[in-house]
Amino acid sequence: MQKITPFLWFDNRLDEALEFYTSIFKSAKVTYHQRGPDGKTFTAAFELEGQEFMGLNGGPHYHFTPAVSFFVKCADQAEVDYYWDRLLEGGHAQQCGWLTDRFGLSWQIIPDALMQLMSDPDHARAGRVRDAMMRMVKIDVAGLEKAAAGR
Repeated sequence: MQKITPFLWFDNRLDEALEFYTSIFKSAKVTYHQRGPDGKTFTAAFELEGQEFMGLNGGPHYHFTPAVSFFVKCADQAEVDYYWDRLLEGGHAQQCGWLTDRFGLSWQIIPDALMQLMSDPDHARAGRVRDAMMRMVKIDVAGLEKAAAGR
């Protein structure tokens, strides 16, 4: 197990969350689960793309906030579209590539192009990219490239 593992508190929906996340991420698996007296999973360990997580069916006492989010690096627009569309099912979109999924977890679906273009040594070019990103909900690589070119 990795040294630090995110531990996520679900409001009696851990089994649903496990099924949801492992159906989205191509390299995903449940590595451990312990059932409670009611037959539901009480705690579970799972991996998404090599990142280990723990989950707890903790009840309604605590809720996720956007103060903690998971950053998904995407190689291209197709990968952005894939993760965006699936994680958004039952959730809601936010600005700048952020979304909140059906369980209240916040995700940032970010193409490599955004980080590359925003770190351009030409500050005007990087600024145009940043400004374009601020107007986007789902990040659009073609739109970022157009802004970088000044069009």
